[in-house]
Amino acid sequence: MGLNIGDYLDKPRLFWMASSRALYAIMPKGLYFRSLLIVIVPMVILQSFVAYFFLERHWNLVTSRLSRALTQDIAALIEIHKSFPDDAGGVILHRIARERLDIDAEIRPPEPLPVPLPTPFFLAADKALSEQIAALIKRPFWLDSVGKSSFIEIRIQLDDGVLRVIARRSAAYLSNSHIFIIWMLGTSLVLGLVAVAFLRNQIRPILRLAGAAEAFGKGRDSDFRPHGAREVRQAGYAFISMKRRVERAMEQRTAMLNGVSHDLRTVLTRFKLSLAMMGEGPELEAMQKDVVEMQRMLEAYLAFARGDALEAAASVDMRALLEDLKADAERHGHPTRVEFSGDPHVIVRADAFRRCLGNLVSNAQRHGEALVLHGVRDQRFLTVHVDDDGPGVPIHAREDVFRPFYRLDEARNQDEGGTGLGLAIARDIARSHGGDVSLAESPMGGLRASVRVPV
Repeated sequence: MGLNIGDYLDKPRLFWMASSRALYAIMPKGLYFRSLLIVIVPMVILQSFVAYFFLERHWNLVTSRLSRALTQDIAALIEIHKSFPDDAGGVILHRIARERLDIDAEIRPPEPLPVPLPTPFFLAADKALSEQIAALIKRPFWLDSVGKSSFIEIRIQLDDGVLRVIARRSAAYLSNSHIFIIWMLGTSLVLGLVAVAFLRNQIRPILRLAGAAEAFGKGRDSDFRPHGAREVRQAGYAFISMKRRVERAMEQRTAMLNGVSHDLRTVLTRFKLSLAMMGEGPELEAMQKDVVEMQRMLEAYLAFARGDALEAAASVDMRALLEDLKADAERHGHPTRVEFSGDPHVIVRADAFRRCLGNLVSNAQRHGEALVLHGVRDQRFLTVHVDDDGPGVPIHAREDVFRPFYRLDEARNQDEGGTGLGLAIARDIARSHGGDVSLAESPMGGLRASVRVPV
């Protein structure tokens, strides 16, 4: 069975996708560290290439030439010894080596060469000198360049003895290459510190903008003033403009609804007065109940439309708030238990959050007998669970019940039903704090309503 050409094309693409995912997994996620990589990685690559070409070309070339020059000097001493093999020639050889070549040389009696020393870790210089001795002198030799001494020792096997040469290390090796490396590392460190300081100043305005946006999403006020780069300031001014437009729209909506509320309440008050003046009777009593129900529905509608977004956020003791809700539920004949773990002090809009939890507790009271209020505060979130032992809500309808005016007719008693806004108001308040409300099955067999907001 032959392979399609697409199979060959898919393999590089799959490899590229797998490599991209692996690289993304190890890459830093923050803008600050990514910016540092953008600055530091090219600098490191550039200096690595510079160091490589310097060591590969300049250092090796100079070291090779120095080694060749020292080897030529040693070869010249060997030729002097061949020309003057007597003791007087040895004195002349020693004098020329010391005065003209700046090395110490002597002819020693015949003896075997020492055992070769271990190969040094950095053997480029030894290799260059050994190659030059082998190419120019072509005699057995022994080389000692290991250790921290500033001298090197070379022994060459001659026909009538051993030539022992002690020369300065700088005569064969380029000894100041470390200065270049120190300068390279030093400048890299200085440039890295400058890049870190500069990027930190550039990232700080972005973090402040993100913090202001997060605080606004949680319903908290923050003293934010745009600064930093031009683009960051532009984004900051756009955020402030958006924030003001949202606040202005909310103020206008609140003012309009307050006016509508006043007008409708006036009409309902007239209805009440008219019914009160008409005396008593079964029909009038039913009409009075309808008026009370209309007033209650009007208050619920206005509460849903108005919200509490203009309320200032403050620190609230959640344990005490849950205890108050417990007391209210027990006054209505519902046994309630409160559990809380973690720091109970959370910054929220107190009245709005109390209304959110109150709606959930009222819903649990309406459809259940016993209640459990369980709160958990961790480093990131506050989570409050309201559990009841009622009939619960089917899974397919758990999102529908958050829609305004939606009610489960089959599972709820219409005579005791509400306006259909309780859960909608609760979710609206939770989302105005940057969180949400979700429904699940309760360990008590009924419904669990969970409020989760960031802290």
